[in-house]
Amino acid sequence: MKISGTLIALAVVGAGLTATPALAREGEGLKAHDVLLRVRGIWVNPTGTSDGILPTLPNDRLTVGDSFAPEVDVTWMATDNIGFELIAATTRHSAHGKAGVTSGIGNVVNTWVLPPTLTAQYHFNSKGKIRPYVGAGINYTVFWNEKATPGLVAAVGPTRVHINDSVGYALQGGVDIDLNKKFFLNIDAKYINMDPRATLTTTALGTQTVKTRISPIVVGVGFGIRL
Repeated sequence: MKISGTLIALAVVGAGLTATPALAREGEGLKAHDVLLRVRGIWVNPTGTSDGILPTLPNDRLTVGDSFAPEVDVTWMATDNIGFELIAATTRHSAHGKAGVTSGIGNVVNTWVLPPTLTAQYHFNSKGKIRPYVGAGINYTVFWNEKATPGLVAAVGPTRVHINDSVGYALQGGVDIDLNKKFFLNIDAKYINMDPRATLTTTALGTQTVKTRISPIVVGVGFGIRL
């Protein structure tokens, strides 16, 4: 299983912060039933490629490009230390050829991605001003407005694209840093398991279905408010 070193690093940093009294000063902190609203700017970095596709199996493969977008999330604290976070964001991605004939076309498919993700979190140092956390949960990804690019259409003719929804796990690490009693800075990283199947129906090559391994690392920085 390929898991981001970013998450591991955050967990290590979090452990260090909880052990450093100078950084763990008593603040407003968290308590059961608190609601945390965050707004982040996120960088989505897909980590995998597709299986081989026509016209030159197995050499032709697709890889999905990065994307930047705003994100909103809400965390409800069940206890002083345990919370549940739901994120909402949508990003636009392009798939391009990594090898084979498709590598000369450039972008071949554009799609929007909606990946609502629910994680259960443990917040360390819940009464301090610096509060690292780790989390794990489930992701359900919806792909919408999938379209073949003009470059692909020119190469193989009119093409219809459909990408199946995906269900996978999510791992998370991050830290909240109080700015005052109500507002805080947030840094967050997630690894999301995302392996949808894409179906391309073309005039020249017929219909083919390929598995894509997107599984992005999502890094976000933003601000939050304790409601």
